[in-house]
Amino acid sequence: MARYRGPVEKIERRLGVSLALKGERRLAGKSALEKRPYAPGQHGQRRAKISEYGLQLREKQKAKYMYGVSEKQFRNLFKEAARMEGNTGANLITLLERRLDNVVYRMGFASTRRFARQLVNHGHVLVDGRRVNIPSYRVKPGQKIEIREKSKNNPQVQRSLELTAQTGIVPWVDVDKDKVFGIFTRLPEREEVVIPVEERLIVELYSK
Repeated sequence: MARYRGPVEKIERRLGVSLALKGERRLAGKSALEKRPYAPGQHGQRRAKISEYGLQLREKQKAKYMYGVSEKQFRNLFKEAARMEGNTGANLITLLERRLDNVVYRMGFASTRRFARQLVNHGHVLVDGRRVNIPSYRVKPGQKIEIREKSKNNPQVQRSLELTAQTGIVPWVDVDKDKVFGIFTRLPEREEVVIPVEERLIVELYSK
């Protein structure tokens, strides 16, 4: 199944939680979820009882849509997380956080992960001075991520950096806003990654 490219606010309404799929609109309290906090469709306002499997599936869908990965990519990441030492769920979140498009987003160069992925795809992002256009590229601690010189004054990039005054920047990256570059200083601890996902349920889903 390919990555979802449809209306993202409909996804947030269906899952009942903000997944940071909209940038400035979300921060201004104008998202569709804020205005209509119920599922889309004719029967969206009905309260349906969710099964255990439904709860597990919903958590997987949250993570998948939030990080913008396909079903196949997500399953492969889970298999890799399960082979690693330590907690499988925490390993999965760490692998997702290390994606280049996510790191660009976390550094504040893009207001959404979707825009960050676009920046990477179009060659606007350098890793240690080398252009990398693969959103799933796995960033290592100590690597320098920057927006190429010609794109540093892009209005959307500059506006995204301004918005970090509201959103803040995560502690595992060190960013120079003026020069539009950052260092991925270390791997994040699970408790530092604030996302509305219970990875324990994802592990239960794939362990069946």
